Amino acid sequence: MSFNQFNRDGEHWFMSFPAACLFDLDGVLLDTEPLHAQAWSQAAAVFATSLSTSQLSMLKGRRRLDCAQLVNNWLNTPVGIEQLLAVRQPIANHLLSQAKAMPGAEELVRWCYDHRLPMAMASSSTADAVAFKSIHHTWLALIQTRVLGDDLSLRAGKPAPDPYLLAARRLAVQPTACWALEDSQAGTEAALAAGCHVWVLSENEADINCDGKFKDENPRQIAQLKTVLDHLQQAWDAL
Repeated sequence: MSFNQFNRDGEHWFMSFPAACLFDLDGVLLDTEPLHAQAWSQAAAVFATSLSTSQLSMLKGRRRLDCAQLVNNWLNTPVGIEQLLAVRQPIANHLLSQAKAMPGAEELVRWCYDHRLPMAMASSSTADAVAFKSIHHTWLALIQTRVLGDDLSLRAGKPAPDPYLLAARRLAVQPTACWALEDSQAGTEAALAAGCHVWVLSENEADINCDGKFKDENPRQIAQLKTVLDHLQQAWDAL
């Protein structure tokens, strides 16, 4: 089966069953993105800096250290990454302990698990952060293959394709045969650059702009994860 824009029968890629599903965590499986933004905003305020909505959007999908570098540069008086994170992390830990699952996330993951569809998590969060955020979401343990922000085998984080390439490699599948689920600009660019077919969870089309760099790729924007599950069920029934 071909996983180009159309399969060999002339169907769109999202009508064919994937070799694996590669999940981002924040904003896809867990509703943490607003909490992350709030933590960065509050931390910047400690240093007399107000972050714009545009700046906060640029942080979505990136690793903590990469975000800290950006925010430090935006501070009216840069203080250094270590001092910034020392202020930000207690704020983030308090907020993230309240994180809820995205609607339909648990159902989608359990369906993949029950149907033995390989899964991997490709997240910019560190292993400690994922463990902390997962305390009340034991179903996330069903995704055993993981590429996280502090993975020693990861040469670069999103928007580089490395997280998705490594996730596919660990599942022993081709990235071009995978569905990637993302919600951020950086994550979408990473998944597309890796060759994955991408579902972008976003109610606002303006949130994702690939600047024409992937004109041969067509990420499919969705407003809810149920859409992905519906397509998986239809493709499964057609096998």
